[in-house]
Amino acid sequence: MRIPRELEKLMVFGIFLCLDAFLYVFTLLPLRVFLALFRLFTLPCYGLRDRRLLQPAQVCDILKGVILVICYFMMHYVDYSMMYHLIRGQSVIKLYIIYNMLEVADRLFSSFGQDILDALYWTATEPKERKRAHIGVIPHFFMAVLYVFLHAILIMVQATTLNVAFNSHNKSLLTIMMSNNFVEIKGSVFKKFEKNNLFQMSNSDIKERFTNYVLLLIVCLRNMEQFSWNPDHLWVLFPDVCMVVTSEIAVDIVKHAFITKFNDITADVYSEYRASLAFDLVSSRQKNAYTDYSDSVARRMGFIPLPLAVLLIRVVTSSIKVQGILSYACVILFYFGKFTQIHTGPEQWSQDPNPNTWPLESLHSL
Repeated sequence: MRIPRELEKLMVFGIFLCLDAFLYVFTLLPLRVFLALFRLFTLPCYGLRDRRLLQPAQVCDILKGVILVICYFMMHYVDYSMMYHLIRGQSVIKLYIIYNMLEVADRLFSSFGQDILDALYWTATEPKERKRAHIGVIPHFFMAVLYVFLHAILIMVQATTLNVAFNSHNKSLLTIMMSNNFVEIKGSVFKKFEKNNLFQMSNSDIKERFTNYVLLLIVCLRNMEQFSWNPDHLWVLFPDVCMVVTSEIAVDIVKHAFITKFNDITADVYSEYRASLAFDLVSSRQKNAYTDYSDSVARRMGFIPLPLAVLLIRVVTSSIKVQGILSYACVILFYFGKFTQIHTGPEQWSQDPNPNTWPLESLHSL
C-alpha cells in the first residue's frame, strides 16, 4: 500500500506545481509585464545609465505577454460551435481514433514547444558581444506565436471531443475513451524502467492529469453556459467527471505498482522525486534566478502553460459575460486580492541568493 500512497503524494505535489505555474500566467505575469513596460518607457527620461534598457527576465516577460495577447485575439477566429457540431457528426470509432491522435500530437507539441520558446528567449536576451548566427528575433517570435496558437487549437479540439463524449446519449464514446487509459498499462508495465525513466513517466503523468482537470473545467463551463448556469445540471455532469478522474487515478496506481514490482524499485524513490521537484521550485524562486516558475515546471514536466491559458481565457470570456461598472470593479478587486494573497506568502525562499546552498535533507522531508 506504500506505492499508491507515495505516488499520490507525488501527484498532488506535482499538480500544485503545475497549478502554481498556470496561475502565474494570470496573476504575476501581467504585473511583471506592466512593470517591464513602465521601465522601458520611463528609463530614457532619467538617462541611460545601464547598457540594457531591460533585464533579460523582463524581456522574456514582455514576449510572453505579447504572445498571450496575440494568440487570444487569434482564437476569436476559431468557431467553437462549428467545431463542436463537426466533431459530433462523426462516428464513435472516428472520434476514438481522433482522440488518440490528439493525445500523441499533444505530447509531440509539448516536446518541441519549449525548445521554440527557449530559442526565442535566448535570441532576444543574448548579449551583443556574444551574438551568434541565427535567424533573428522576429522569425523566432512568429514561430512561437504560431506554436502557441496551434497548440491551443489542439487542446480546444481535445476539449470539444471530451464535451461530445459527455453529451452523447448512450455514453459509449466516453466509456471507450476511458478504457483507452487501461491500454496504457499494457504498454508500460512489461518494459524495463530505471529510476530516471520512472521519474520522466511520473512527470508526464502529473502533466497529463493536470491537463485533464483543466479540460474537465472547460467542458463544465461550456455545458453550464448552454443550460443558463442552472446548478442542477452540474449534478448531471458530476458522475461523468468522477468517472474520468477515478479511471485516471486507478490507471496510474496500477501502472506504477506493477512497474515498481517488476523493476525492484522501492516506494522511497517517490520521496526523491518530490525532493527534486521541490529543489527546482526553490531554485526558481531565488532573486538571481533567470527562469521563473512556469519555465522550471515546463522543462521538468513538459507542461507549457501558455497554450492552455490562451484557451481558458477564450472560453471564460465567451462563457461568462461581465457587464456594468460594478462587475468590472469586482473582477479587478478579486484579481488584486489574489495577488495580495500570493505576494504576502512565505518569503524565506528568497532570502538565500545561492540556490546551491539549500540542504537536500530539508527537501527530502517534503
